[in-house]
Order: sequence, then structure tokens, then C-alpha cells
Amino acid sequence: MELFFRNRKQDGYTIIETMIAVSIFLVVIMVGMSSLLNADLIHRKSGAMRSIMDGLSFVMEDMSKSLRTGYSYHCINDGDLSAIEPRSCGSGSGVSFKSDAGDRIKYVIGSNIQKSTAGGPFVSLTTPEVIIDPSSRVIVAGAELTDTMQPFVTIILAGYITYKGVDTPFSLRTSVSQRSVDTP
Repeated sequence: MELFFRNRKQDGYTIIETMIAVSIFLVVIMVGMSSLLNADLIHRKSGAMRSIMDGLSFVMEDMSKSLRTGYSYHCINDGDLSAIEPRSCGSGSGVSFKSDAGDRIKYVIGSNIQKSTAGGPFVSLTTPEVIIDPSSRVIVAGAELTDTMQPFVTIILAGYITYKGVDTPFSLRTSVSQRSVDTP
């Protein structure tokens, strides 16, 4: 009988072994959850930034379409928003032109992009998160009817998007030629 009692082993885990295993499991789960939450935060933030950039791209596309179908371009480079005679410039703060429907459209680039149609009030086209840099400009070439050049507008935008305390720089450039043939 003595042999029977000496060979008897204890089956199962001790309380200490169980506590160590549970502690290691909890540490692994906490690290995994923080990684998952961080990935979700990054995904939401990049989605919001993408949405803001899509809005800015839409504004640029709308400007391009309006300019392409318009005529009688006037570069705004002296702050005079009432002048309408065709005029080119190497660096302006906006452009005024007649739309295909005959309305006078004005785009002005300041800290944001603003649009006025048919002499109405200026409306901001960009969201408050988009800050346009002062180096942004509009270049108008061939606007005068006396030249032989087809009217051509280049819009150069630079700035940054501020979202949740993070500034993300951007730079956009587009060039548009008047669709109809420029005849004096």
C-alpha cells in the first residue's frame, strides 16, 4: 500500500499557474484591442480626409467645366470685381467670365474659393477645413480678342487641410482652354 501512496500525482493546475495564464491572456487581448481601435481610428480619419479632398476636387472640376464652356475671360488681379472686359494676367486672385448661358460668373481665390453668379453674393465652395495658401493663383492667357491665342486659364492651388489638429498639405493644378473658337 505504501507504494500506492508514493506514486500518486496531483492532476490539474495550481491556482498560481492559472493566474499567470489568465494574466498573459489579458495582456495579449489588451494589446490586440488597442491595435484594433487604433486601426479603426486611422480608417475613419483617412475616410474623412478623402471626403474633404474629394470635395476640393469636385470644386476644381466644376470650375474647369464652367471655364471650358465659358467665354470672355477676365483675370481678377487688382481686387476690382466689377471689371468685365477680356484681360489676361500672369498671376491673379480670380477669374471672371460669361457662362454658356450668358451669366457672368466670378471665382475668387483667397483663404477659400468663392463663386458669384450673375452678380449675386459670393458663396464659399470649400469647407472650413480647407485653407488655401496665399501663393495660389489664376493665370489667364489669350483673353483679349485682338490676339491670335485661344483663351487659356491655369488654376494653381496650394494649401492644407486641418482635421482634428493635423495639417495635411495639398497642391492642385489644372489648365482649361476655352471650348469654342476665339474669333474677334
